Amino acid sequence: MARLTIEQLKKLKESEDKVEFKRAEQGNFAYDGGSRIKPNERRKCILGYVTAFCNEGGGYLVIGMEDAYPHKVVGTKQCEGQLGVLESDIYRDVQIRPTVYELYEDEANKKGRVLVIDIPSRPVGKLFRFEDVPLMRIGEELKPMSDEMMFQILQEHEPDFSSDICEGVTFDDLDVEAIRILKQKYATKQKNPDFLTLPDEQVLSDLQLIKENKVTNAALILVGKQEVLNAKLPQAAVFLEYRKSESLVPYTNRQEYRQPFYKMIDLLWHDIDLRNDKIDVKENSYIFNIPYFNEEVIREAINNAITHRDYRRNSETVIMQYPQKMIIINIGGFPLGVTVDNLLRVPSTPRNRLLADVLAKTGIVERSGQGVDKIIKNTLAEGKEQPDYSHSDPFRVELQISAVIKDKAFAVFLDSEQRDLPEEERLSVFEVVSLNDIRQGHSELVSKEMIKQLLSRNLIEKRGRTRGTYYILSKNYYELCGEEGEYSHKDDWGINQVISIIMPHLAKFEKAKMKDFVKLLDGHLTRRQVRLMIDHLVDKDYLAKEGEGAATVYKIGDAFKQSSAMLARAFDLGIEEMKKRGEIK
Repeated sequence: MARLTIEQLKKLKESEDKVEFKRAEQGNFAYDGGSRIKPNERRKCILGYVTAFCNEGGGYLVIGMEDAYPHKVVGTKQCEGQLGVLESDIYRDVQIRPTVYELYEDEANKKGRVLVIDIPSRPVGKLFRFEDVPLMRIGEELKPMSDEMMFQILQEHEPDFSSDICEGVTFDDLDVEAIRILKQKYATKQKNPDFLTLPDEQVLSDLQLIKENKVTNAALILVGKQEVLNAKLPQAAVFLEYRKSESLVPYTNRQEYRQPFYKMIDLLWHDIDLRNDKIDVKENSYIFNIPYFNEEVIREAINNAITHRDYRRNSETVIMQYPQKMIIINIGGFPLGVTVDNLLRVPSTPRNRLLADVLAKTGIVERSGQGVDKIIKNTLAEGKEQPDYSHSDPFRVELQISAVIKDKAFAVFLDSEQRDLPEEERLSVFEVVSLNDIRQGHSELVSKEMIKQLLSRNLIEKRGRTRGTYYILSKNYYELCGEEGEYSHKDDWGINQVISIIMPHLAKFEKAKMKDFVKLLDGHLTRRQVRLMIDHLVDKDYLAKEGEGAATVYKIGDAFKQSSAMLARAFDLGIEEMKKRGEIK
C-alpha cells in the first residue's frame, strides 16, 4: 500500500480527504478514552477515530501536525518504538486492520516525527463500534451513527467488480494464448468441441467478458496481456514466498506471478510442487501415497482466493509455503453471510460473480464459488489436521493448511471403505468431518441424523448406555492402526467386565468406596451407570454394603465368594483328572 509523504499530508483537507490532524507532541493523545467520563469526550481517541473513519470509507489519523492548513509539522512522541504494538492493539480491540507508519520532516536527522494511522474502509454491509456504539465523523465531533445510515449499511449488497468495464482496455489488450486455454477448458468441461472453432471475440462476448465491445475487469484478470494487467490491476498479482522454517521472518525465495489467470495458475502449482513431498502408505498388497500438499486442495484454495478477493484494495494475494505448512492470505473478508462457523453450510454469494461464473463454466472452481468442502474433505481424508480459517477477519481471509499426517490409519480407513465405490456413493464432506470428530472422541458434536447415517454404513459403533452413550470408529480402524487392545478397551461394558475390574481391587484392599469404583471404571461407564451396576451387585450379594452416606464402603459379598470357591474347586478337579489321564504332569 502506498504511503503518503510529509508534503502530501500538508496539502490534505480534513473533510474532503478524510483526515484528522492531532498535535500530541508529548505523545499524550488518548488511545481508548482514558479516564474521561462523558461519552462525547471519550470518543476523541485513537480507537474512536479509527472506528469512525473505517465506517465512512477509510481515512487517515495523523499525529504530530497542526490542525490548521497547511498543517505544519510539530513532531510527536506518540507510540514511539511501538508501531507494531499499536497495530496489534487496534486490531484486538476493534477488529480493524490499520497500517501504521512514521515519517520524518528531516529524515537524515530523524527530526519532525509524524505518526500516520492509515485506516481501511469497512467491508460491505459491516459496521464497527467503539464501546458498543457505531461512530461517524461530523465536523470536529464523533457522533453515534444515525438509524437511517445504519440500516442502509446493513442492507448493502456487494457490487460485482469483475463485471465492471475496465476503462481504456480494448480487445487488442487481451492475450491470445490465454484465450486459447480458456476455450480449451470450456470445451472440455461442457463437452462441446465445436466451441474451439468460434471466433475469440464471440467467445468472450458469449461469456459476458466483453460487453458492447468493452472489456470487463474479469476479462483482464483472466486473459489480459501481462503488461496491461500489471498497469491496470497490479493488485491481481500472486506472490509465492518459501521459507525453510516457520520461525524465519525473511523468505528464502520469492516469486511474483503477474500473468493472466489461465497462463498463471499451472505455473504457480508447478513451482509449489517443486518443493512437495509424499508419504507412501501400504495396506496389505494395496499401496498409495499421500502428498504433503494435495494438488486439488491447493488449487482449490488458490482459485477461491482469486475468485473471492477484493480487487478494489491494493494488496496482492500472498502464499507462504513451508516444508510442512502452507498459508494463503487474501485481501477482503468472507463474502456476505459467510463466517468461519458456517463455511460448509451457507452458500456464498461470490464477491466477483462474473469471474466465478466463468471459472465454473471452464471447470476451474465449483459453481458455488466456494469449494471449501473439497479443501476440508480431502485434507481430513489424508489424516491431517482440519484446514484452519480461524485467523481470518472482516478485512482478509487467511487459510492455514498443514502437511503433517497426524493419523495415517484414519487415511487408510477412509480409503479402504470407499475406494471401490462409485463417486456418488463416496463419503460427503459432512460425513468425513463427523468421522473425524468421532475419532477424536467428540461424538457429542455429531447430529443424531448423521450418527444414524454412519451406523447404517457400518463406519461407527455404539458404546455405553443411556446418558453414557458414545460412538467410536468401527473395528476396521483399530485393526489398521494396530490398536486392537484399545478397541477391546472401548467395548460395551456389562456386569462381567465390571466384576473383572473391581474384584481384584477389593481382593487387594478388602473394601472400597463408590468414588473408587467411579475412578476404576472411568472411560467405560458414567457415574450414574457405575452406581446402578454396584447396586445390582449388592442385590445379588456379590458385594456387601456397609455404612451409610459418605461413610458407605463395599466388600466382596458371600455369593461371589461361594461362586469363586466353586470355580476354584472345579478347576482343581479338572487338573487332577488331566493328571490321571497323563495329559499333564
